[in-house]
Amino acid sequence: MTDASSRPSPSADADAPATGTLSRRLDGLPFTRRHLRVLTGSGIGWALDAMDVGLISFVIAALAVQWDLQRHETAWIASLGFVGMAIGASVGGLLADRFGRRQVFALTLLVYGIATGASALVGGLVALLILRFFVGLGLGAELPVASTYVSEFAPARMRGRLIVILEAFWAVGWTAAALIGYLVIPMSADGWRWAFLLGAIPAVYALIVRWGLPESARWLERRGRFAEAEAVVREFESAAGRPAIAAPVKPETPPPIAPTLRARVAALWAAEFRVRTACLWLVWFCVNFSYYGAFIWIPSILVEQGYDLVRSFGFTLIITLAQLPGYAVAAWLIEVWGRRLTLSVFLVGSAASAVAFGTAGSVGMIIGAGMALSFFNLGAWGALYAVTPEMYPTSLRATGSGWAAGVGRIASIVAPLAVPPLLVAGGAPVLFIVFAVFFAIAAAAAWGLADRRGRALDDR
Repeated sequence: MTDASSRPSPSADADAPATGTLSRRLDGLPFTRRHLRVLTGSGIGWALDAMDVGLISFVIAALAVQWDLQRHETAWIASLGFVGMAIGASVGGLLADRFGRRQVFALTLLVYGIATGASALVGGLVALLILRFFVGLGLGAELPVASTYVSEFAPARMRGRLIVILEAFWAVGWTAAALIGYLVIPMSADGWRWAFLLGAIPAVYALIVRWGLPESARWLERRGRFAEAEAVVREFESAAGRPAIAAPVKPETPPPIAPTLRARVAALWAAEFRVRTACLWLVWFCVNFSYYGAFIWIPSILVEQGYDLVRSFGFTLIITLAQLPGYAVAAWLIEVWGRRLTLSVFLVGSAASAVAFGTAGSVGMIIGAGMALSFFNLGAWGALYAVTPEMYPTSLRATGSGWAAGVGRIASIVAPLAVPPLLVAGGAPVLFIVFAVFFAIAAAAAWGLADRRGRALDDR
């Protein structure tokens, strides 16, 4: 499945001299402690994001019992957060292309950290729904901005792998949420409040992001801030043991694809990008529908099938642990098979696992099929986040990533609301067959994406 266009370019040679354009110098670097700092700094934010999203599935299951909530009320707790995420993803990408990746990344952590902490103090459903919307604003903006940020520092030959590793922090956060759900929430009537207080940690971490991580050198160059961009690149070269170059090549930056917010959104549908945009939006929509429809509701579905709260949370914790090997395999395959094949294979595996989970009739089948669903679905997420920033040039990258994520969040709004009527219509088998169909559609749409394995990012 390889061709000349997918092989690493000469600029990706780790032994290349520290000369040439800023982009070539970044792509020619080995992996250094500076890269590790960017990856782990962004990854911790990513894990905290996942912890918050994961916590709400356990909180919903607990509040349904404690507040005697109906299915449509619990569905709205999930969906209002996703309404905020849809808006946050779209606006966050636009802001990141205008004001910088690091600035917006830190702001998103601050917004959803404060709103999550405040959720611990609510006394009723309406206040919780309002705060979940603001939590969603921060969460939705954070993910596409973080993946764009890391992709712009990653050397070309390992870019896909590093983005999948970044996505793997999601499993760390979701596992932390499962542990909190299993150990903290059932301890007392206020266990869910303590869970929300733990979810406020991102508000503190935002300060570390703001002052501890560098701004994207590619973004600085595009904004005409050449001296700052040069300083950032020299820090990475110094970490790699590269000598400072006396006369760096003056960047010749072509005009941006689109100079204004409105023009950037319109440019996503220009002739050059319209096919990849349509396919990318379809993949994001289908994957979000199936993922959030399934994983937000799994604890509640298990409770309704007769398992008590603690046991259903224990099953969910075991199922969640299968996410990490899924990411690990995807991180390896994405630089071997390429983006499209890896993404489509994991989506097909997700479809098959969804059918198996929906028809599982024993504890062993529930856990086995659930672990397979976690493995394939989260591996697919890793591949999707790796390919998304590569679809667009630097001046459109965060906008394109944010709008794709925003369209996906529309599905995550619809999915929790669609689950109750689907369960009434045909129970878990029908519900998970519907999820499998969406996974299959996404697998087909993946073949309309560009595969830039080993190639330099488009710095227009």
